[in-house]
Amino acid sequence: MTYDTPLSPRPLSHLTQEAQPRLLTAAALREHGISAAAADERCRPGGPWQLLLPGVYLLRPGPPTSDERLRAALLYAGGECPSIPAQQGNVDCTGRTLAAGLRARTPSGAAASAASAAPYCPPPEVPDAMITGLAALTLHGFTGAPPLRTLDRIDVLVPRTRRPRSTGCVHIVRGQSLPDPEEITGLPVAPVARALADTVAGLTDAGVVRRLLLESVRNGHCEAGAVVGELLRARLLGRPHVREAVDALVAESRALAEGLLYEMVFRHRLPDPCWNVELRLPGGPRLGGVDAYWPEQAVALELDTRTPRPHLDGDAQWSEYARKREALEGLGITVVHLTPGKLREGLGQQAAIVRTALMTAVEREPAEYVTVTPR
Repeated sequence: MTYDTPLSPRPLSHLTQEAQPRLLTAAALREHGISAAAADERCRPGGPWQLLLPGVYLLRPGPPTSDERLRAALLYAGGECPSIPAQQGNVDCTGRTLAAGLRARTPSGAAASAASAAPYCPPPEVPDAMITGLAALTLHGFTGAPPLRTLDRIDVLVPRTRRPRSTGCVHIVRGQSLPDPEEITGLPVAPVARALADTVAGLTDAGVVRRLLLESVRNGHCEAGAVVGELLRARLLGRPHVREAVDALVAESRALAEGLLYEMVFRHRLPDPCWNVELRLPGGPRLGGVDAYWPEQAVALELDTRTPRPHLDGDAQWSEYARKREALEGLGITVVHLTPGKLREGLGQQAAIVRTALMTAVEREPAEYVTVTPR
């Protein structure tokens, strides 16, 4: 018996009578009793099947849908394997019938009886491949990304140790470590920040890069810091057009966060603070700038819009904030620390935090006097 010999003779009709998607790999077809020669025969011009990618078959004629193209790319890269029920029993993601899987995994005795009463459900596993790049941005809802049907390239992120090569519409992107994918329309998709970095790696148009980066924060897809961190890890910040787009991204993120801060104060009727000021000891050193300050209550509010920088690691950036906060609190000033993400998630909750800090000022020791100047 050769490797391509069918395991058992079965009619082919059971593979074409099921609902979409009708995708199967060559290995899964062999488990269904379909040899490579039989599959290739059905993929001839005018035949009922077609070979979308090496080893990946679409079990129907006609152009593949966008969803089928994405699933085929994942199947080729070794990721998600959409199953097609076999003639007898259901099929798992390797193409084996669940009945066979039960025979291989079921213990003897009472446990076997219990297992025979319910189908085996293998635990979910993190996929070894996920959609990334422009296709992922489209799935995440980016208006600046093209429709899936117009994409002539589908980026698939796989571990560096995987061996598939780019072919056809599939472009393999290898990574040292893969992020946890997000599930969109049943597909594993790279998070926005990683998908952006993989997209930018292949773009030379400064305008397109800028638009995609700005949309990521304008539409609340992710934080600017996460995007810059991925670009830094991908060593893309050395490209002038990427660096300029990042500068615009950071400025946009800051402006949006400040807008939310103003909205929080006025919508929830907090006392008017001194906006965007610098605090100093009278005749002494500069203490640092804050985004809002209530002098009567000695409460300072600071937005954390930090982004990774090539010349300064995360610990050093955090120490800048920590030193300033320690100095202010040492003078009796309460520091409220907010992030753009927290403001987007709920202005009311963040307003309650600030209001509590203001109301409890009377319970604290009087703060040292500081001078307040515009920043």
